[in-house]
Amino acid sequence: MVHLCELNKEALISYPLFWEYKVILATNKDVQQCFKKLLKEKEFTFEHSHTSKNGRYESYKLSVFVHNKEERLEIFEKLKTHSQFVL
Repeated sequence: MVHLCELNKEALISYPLFWEYKVILATNKDVQQCFKKLLKEKEFTFEHSHTSKNGRYESYKLSVFVHNKEERLEIFEKLKTHSQFVL
């Protein structure tokens, strides 16, 4: 049984680790270059996961090596500015 007060606690994450983001981009973007530009020297991998029904958007699973929460959130913010959607 889970107590309601436990639901408000932040999850314990052991850093460093590879953090996965789901990134949705317009189909015409050079994904490799986009990720390299945003992530610079960070270690990352990505794979295509889905193309939208009308073919205008593609989603990718992006895995980035992060050292701490601040770095993880900073990458999330960068991705938000250069993509259609990030999870």
